[in-house]
Formats: sequence, structure tokens, C-alpha cells
Amino acid sequence: MENSGYTTITRQSGLMKEMRVVANNIANAATSGFRQEGVIFSEYVKSVDGASSLSMGQADARQTSFAQGALTQTGGQFDFAIEGDGFFLVETPLGERLTRAGAFSPNADGDLVTPDGYRVLDAGGAPVFIPPGAADIAVSADGTISTNGDPVGQLGLVQPRNPQGLVREDGVMFRADEGYEAAEQGRILQSFVENSNVNPILQLTRMIEVQRAYELGASFVEAEDERVRQAMRTMSQ
Repeated sequence: MENSGYTTITRQSGLMKEMRVVANNIANAATSGFRQEGVIFSEYVKSVDGASSLSMGQADARQTSFAQGALTQTGGQFDFAIEGDGFFLVETPLGERLTRAGAFSPNADGDLVTPDGYRVLDAGGAPVFIPPGAADIAVSADGTISTNGDPVGQLGLVQPRNPQGLVREDGVMFRADEGYEAAEQGRILQSFVENSNVNPILQLTRMIEVQRAYELGASFVEAEDERVRQAMRTMSQ
């Protein structure tokens, strides 16, 4: 295969990766706390004998958007949204994870949990406990939980030390390999949830652009294949 063929194939592979990412964004446009992803293309350049250089594009990295999603009031006393920077801290079987999805509820033991049953933690890593039969539950902007005016716990509001180093493990869960610290700027709102920050219109537009670019590359590959076939037929005569 000639260099032009390899270049086109790497381009097609990158476009396929981006198409999957865009499709996942659109599928999660209504998922509370979802963070939109994008694909980063990099260029690989290598000197080639008899030519100036060979350049290939690779889609080898993803970038997560941490733009604020719209806030929706739900009226649920255990629904929480973060306005500004920060993440909720959650305990999973694989370790502590960060999330912006704040639709929680108490389990049978009184621990505040996610819809998947993972316990919500305070900033120190301890489970957040809601006393059985607690009434008039209120949560302040810093996450302090009070019942009948008495504080009983505090939601953890943390920030990764390296936001660009966050690793997405689930649609709304992130792993902070470099650790986290208390968030200084964000504030917690009770009876709200944060919507996905995906813009469906822009993502649909991007999907069409990627599809057209892929079709153009496919037509080039077909034309190149036919050219090679024609050359081989001519040489065999």
C-alpha cells in the first residue's frame, strides 16, 4: 500500500472514533451530570526517503468539557446540583470516584447513596448518614446537612488536583489518579439537579460533518483501489 493509502486509513480510523464519541454524547444529552467529550487529533510526521515527509493524523486522545450544565429544580430533598466548580465524592467497589450527578437517596441503613447504590462521602471520605425519620432536611451552600436546624453531616465538594488528568470510567463517574482537594468556588443547591452539558444541535451538526468527511475518505480509498487494480490488469496483459 502506498503512503497515501496509509494516510487515508489513519484518517478514517480517527473519524470513526470521533463518530462514536459524538454518538455517545447525543445518547447522553438527557443524562443528569453527564460531561460532553471531544476527540483530539494529533499529527505524526516522519521523514521518508525520496520525499520531504509523511504526515498522518491520529485521534489518540479525548477531552472532557467541564462547562456548567443547566440546573433543573426537582423539589426532591435529596437531589443536589453543583453550581460552579467541584464534584461529589462517591464510594464504589473500585475506589473513590467523582461525579456531578447528584440525584441521591438514603438506603435502608440511612446512608446517602447514588441510584447505583454507591455511598456518597463527605470531604474526609466518610459516608454521609441521614438519621432515620429525620425531618426538615436542609442543605447549605457548603454541603452542610441539617435536620430540624441541627447539623448532622456534610456532603463532600471536592476538586481534582489535575482536572485534565481525570479518567472517565462511567458515563458520569471519574477517577482522579492525582488525588483531589476541597473545592473552594462551587456551591451546592438542594432540590436541583444539573443537566448534561451536551448541546444536541451542535453535536448533530458535528455528526453530519464527520459522516461527510468519512464518506469522502471512503470514496478516495475506492478510487485508489480501482487505480491499483487497473494498473495490475494493464501490467498483466
